[in-house]
Amino acid sequence: MTITTLITGGAGFIGSNYANRCIARGEKVIIFDNLSRQGAKLNLEWLNEQHGKNSFQLIVGDVRHTDEIEKAAKNVDRIIHLAAQVAVTTSVTDPVTDFSINAQGTFNTLEAARKSGNNPAFIYSSTNKVYGGMEDVKVIEAASRYQYANLAEGASEEQPLDFHSPYGCSKGCGDQYVRDYHRIYGLPTTVFRQSCIYGLRQFGIEDQGWVAWFVIAAITGRPITIYGDGKQVRDILFVEDLLDAYDAALAAPEKAAGQIFNVGGGKDNTISIWLEFKPILEKLLGKEIPVSWSDWRPGDQPVYISDIRKARRILGWQPRISASAGIEKLFNWVKENRTLF
Repeated sequence: MTITTLITGGAGFIGSNYANRCIARGEKVIIFDNLSRQGAKLNLEWLNEQHGKNSFQLIVGDVRHTDEIEKAAKNVDRIIHLAAQVAVTTSVTDPVTDFSINAQGTFNTLEAARKSGNNPAFIYSSTNKVYGGMEDVKVIEAASRYQYANLAEGASEEQPLDFHSPYGCSKGCGDQYVRDYHRIYGLPTTVFRQSCIYGLRQFGIEDQGWVAWFVIAAITGRPITIYGDGKQVRDILFVEDLLDAYDAALAAPEKAAGQIFNVGGGKDNTISIWLEFKPILEKLLGKEIPVSWSDWRPGDQPVYISDIRKARRILGWQPRISASAGIEKLFNWVKENRTLF
């Protein structure tokens, strides 16, 4: 029997990559997207080029509209909920829209899943921002980076929640609703608290998708602003590794249902956002990259590293693509597709 997969935000960076994977293995794919994001139409054109114009169903809709998402969710086997407002800065300037998309939209999508009568598997793309600034965790400043004083493996799922910024609140609201819909309604939901995801087909901008944005700006000669001191550390995860985590959860619903996983590059794929990223990027570019500096942004953690041992233990998952290899893959893709930017 053919599996039907509904991907909200399916024309976006992660969504289009997952749609490509699902289509390639013969699933019926429904892409539900309002096409508001930069690159959405380009990603749909790419999917058509890869698989043919009738390889997926496109529903131009909005998760804020209950009738649209409920209709789309009828008779599906899986829902990958990626539709979101994704920038902290945007959430600060427009918290109402941020809430309506991330909190209300996620609630609407959960209700659509519950009402579908099909009890579909449900994967939610959450964020490490639900942990806030983690001010209670001791941080040490080194020459090129910040690092945890005591969390050798990074932050685990047991880290206290602290929804900092409207974005953190709205995504955290969805995070907890998704978890509770398993407990209360038995919906097989899984929450992935994602760290910095990057990869091919990421049309990063200054406010979101910093790895891709720095690469795009460096290649196209656009100005780069570093907020803070450039020592902020993140664990970065190549998109194909993230999709492997989704697949691992879907392949083992008895293990994944009701679970929350921190998923990122982990301790072996960390990098400071500029002082350590700069030399890698300048080596690939072959010249120095000028930047300007500005103040820290709200909710920006000096360091965030995911403890990914739970996902490894329960799902048998771990990253395969190193930070250096992934950055080079992204750099080459942007360079080859410079006209798209």
